Amino acid sequence: MAQFDMPLEELRVYRPQAPAPDDFDAFWTRTLAEARTHRLDAVFEPVPTPLTTVDVFDVTFAGYAGQPVKGWLVLPAGTREPVPLVVEFVGYGGGRGLPHSHLRYAALGCAHLVMDTRGQGSGWSVGSTADPEGSGPAHPGFLTRGIEDPDTFYYRRLIVDAVRAVEAGRSYPLTDATRTAVVGVSQGGGLALAAGGLVRDVTAVAPDVPFLSDFPRAIHLVDRIPYREVANYLTVHHGRGEQVLRTLSYFDGVHFAARARAAAFFSVALQDRTCPPSSVFAAFNSYGDQDKHIEVYPFNDHEGGGPTQEAAQLHWLAGRLGLADRAVNVPVSLHR
Repeated sequence: MAQFDMPLEELRVYRPQAPAPDDFDAFWTRTLAEARTHRLDAVFEPVPTPLTTVDVFDVTFAGYAGQPVKGWLVLPAGTREPVPLVVEFVGYGGGRGLPHSHLRYAALGCAHLVMDTRGQGSGWSVGSTADPEGSGPAHPGFLTRGIEDPDTFYYRRLIVDAVRAVEAGRSYPLTDATRTAVVGVSQGGGLALAAGGLVRDVTAVAPDVPFLSDFPRAIHLVDRIPYREVANYLTVHHGRGEQVLRTLSYFDGVHFAARARAAAFFSVALQDRTCPPSSVFAAFNSYGDQDKHIEVYPFNDHEGGGPTQEAAQLHWLAGRLGLADRAVNVPVSLHR
């Protein structure tokens, strides 16, 4: 496999051409206002586990339309004072999995809320949250469900869930709402960007090889799912391309990035044929002039930096979340 997108020097200055819809902010203001007419009703049930270094809670909160969304909350064992909160979103097809898979951020000294993904969780990790909403005809997968109208699009529901997950995590009495990070890989990275753009007072946004950005370019550039699902849909639903792109414009990470205010730590892989490098740089370059950094992995596909990126992110989060005793004086770019 080789690099197939723009050269790195062009990626660093690439800007997407498609503007946000004129009513982008009004759409999301209305959407979140509707969601907040339902009580959050976050419930945290202790879960007995053999793990001795963490306390685990089974979380349920009201997401889109008040529908129940599951999650795990994992804290350092015996936490007595509020600690920083890390809210994590999961990659395409996955669910919240099992608690022992989520120890990294608690080991850093944070409360870690892992949001389950409605209707997913039967691909590579188990999920527990249904998606009660129906949609019109769709290609197998999630990216084309309700895609001909922003109000019915699947990711409207999922992004609302993501915002409410931040609110649920902050409602737990042992989390410090003033030190909140949103993180995720691939689809999870796209949701982290959306949450960062809609919850303006989060402290840190860390999207790794994010999905859901620069749709007009990505769906024409790569031949893998999920982006390929849109092309497959349009091979049957002729003449609806403009309508589909209009819907996707309300959910594009580029537009959320332009509205975010938190410090940001991205990663990109230059041989990524699932989330092409230009789509990631489109979001990164749109993010604004505040504290931001992108780790570049020249020889990797969609696996990105893997454990190396995880380690770099932990060092970065320790500094941004005020964990001074955990921040080590080493370069962020551990892989260099």
